[in-house]
Amino acid sequence: MEPDATRVRFRHRPRTTPTPGGPAQRAQWADAAKGVCIILVVLWHVVMKNYLQVDWHIGVPVPGLWGTLGEQFLPLRMPLFFTISGVFAANAVHRPWRVVARARIAGFLYLYALWLLIHTAVLAAVPQLPTDRASSALGLLEQLTITPSNLWYLYALALYFTIAKATRRAPRALLLAPAAALSAVAAAGLLDTPGNRAGLYQNLVFFLAGLFLRPRIHRWATTANRRRLVLTTAGYALALAAMAAAGAQRWFGVWPAVSVLAVIFGIAAAAQLARWSALGEPLARLGRITLPIYVIHMPVLALLHRLLLVPVSELGRSAQGLIVLGYPVLLTGVVIGLSLAVHRGLLAARAGWLFALPGPRRGEATG
Repeated sequence: MEPDATRVRFRHRPRTTPTPGGPAQRAQWADAAKGVCIILVVLWHVVMKNYLQVDWHIGVPVPGLWGTLGEQFLPLRMPLFFTISGVFAANAVHRPWRVVARARIAGFLYLYALWLLIHTAVLAAVPQLPTDRASSALGLLEQLTITPSNLWYLYALALYFTIAKATRRAPRALLLAPAAALSAVAAAGLLDTPGNRAGLYQNLVFFLAGLFLRPRIHRWATTANRRRLVLTTAGYALALAAMAAAGAQRWFGVWPAVSVLAVIFGIAAAAQLARWSALGEPLARLGRITLPIYVIHMPVLALLHRLLLVPVSELGRSAQGLIVLGYPVLLTGVVIGLSLAVHRGLLAARAGWLFALPGPRRGEATG
């Protein structure tokens, strides 16, 4: 079988000369970070779109605790994902426009449009799943253009690559400052952000930060130790607690600032995980195949939701009590496993065009 087209084009590994304890280790921590992020993405969708929709009648607030726990990772999950994406994009933006335009911008837009159509078709069969969906031709056009769907990460990458390539010669401060201001304005609710526009506005600054601050980020990761992990964990936890206590989520600049702390913590934690081979290596492997999980997991979750919602809701109190705590973890594992199985099946069926823009591959990807 030919190399996985997804990996050829979307792994975005840093291209640096190997040195002892150098870039190979950095790639490991970055891939591990992506692995954690995709798990958190799937877990959040499992909790919000299935777990909290179940009629739990167990008499204890465990479901609410899972919802609260998921909210604590909101400042971390996508900002860290986009920071790592920016780190991996550092070489790509310096390639010729024809390469960037096809392999990155057109590639991501192609995947976004293709999988938006697939999601729209599958989600139409599961109307009870609480998620954004196009229910008309006009709604589909809106999701294709100005209000991205649940697949907005792909849409954002195409837009961010365009911005980064077009402004690559501009002073970094002139890009980071407006991007940070846009993030703060969107997080404060000062812009109209239907659908997933809020995420689109808020995360450009993290992509650019990963792009521009790549050497410093690598240095932070490779020098991270347990003491730094403890300090960054405490800082992130205190920031979350203070924001919640003051009800400051919508205060101008607060959410982006907490997200910065979350990313600093996330990089330190990923670096520590990468050094623990028993966990770091599986997470890194998962981090190298985030694309198929990202595009496939929502249809899989939708079908599982249709299959499980009523039976789980109708279980007796004792049976629900046995599964209520571990249900989100188990279902997250099932969704990820099935997504990867579907991906392998599609590749075996020569449907690699579902995961990469058809046409020249390796040459364009490596430019």
